[in-house]
Amino acid sequence: MSHIGPTAQPDKRALRREFLAVRNGLTADDVREAALSLAERALGMPEVARAHAVAAYVSVGAEPGTLTLLDALRARGVRVLLPALLPDNDLDWGEYTGEDSLTLVRHGGRMALSEPAGERLGPDAVTEADVVLLPGLAVDGRGMRLGRGGGSYDRVLARLDRAGARPALLVLLYDSEVVAHVPAEPHDRPVDAVVTPSGVRRFK
Repeated sequence: MSHIGPTAQPDKRALRREFLAVRNGLTADDVREAALSLAERALGMPEVARAHAVAAYVSVGAEPGTLTLLDALRARGVRVLLPALLPDNDLDWGEYTGEDSLTLVRHGGRMALSEPAGERLGPDAVTEADVVLLPGLAVDGRGMRLGRGGGSYDRVLARLDRAGARPALLVLLYDSEVVAHVPAEPHDRPVDAVVTPSGVRRFK
């Protein structure tokens, strides 16, 4: 029986709830320690070390922390692009120049997101990135990522394909979020690697 099609969505919704429940049980210390390890692991990757531009995001709540990594990239002279959510769930981009360049934006009834406060560079700005960090809740042995379900990053990946851009696609997760199987649909695209506090696993 295939998991592709309508049956995939309830599976994904249930999985998202499970992974979010585990994250919500983490302490602030757990999240902080993991963020330091994630930054160290990611910065040691050759594709990150040679990147001129990285498209990333600001972690929220108990998500695997990204700010330590963003600041380290900036200190290396890397251009860091951050998303701004548009009304249709697509993403515009702006440049990160430190925590004072962020503004908290509430989107309807959803969580508030830290977004770049400065100039908007347009949705196509992501095609200039050498590395794209994708948010996720889990990844499986094929590199298939379970996202949050908004579809924003499906659009980003389609935009990269249309532009012929081939950045390294990375997802930052906790160790327990690397799993045996994630339901996948025809448009889903695998990531190149997952970074967890204990190491890096590549899929290609």
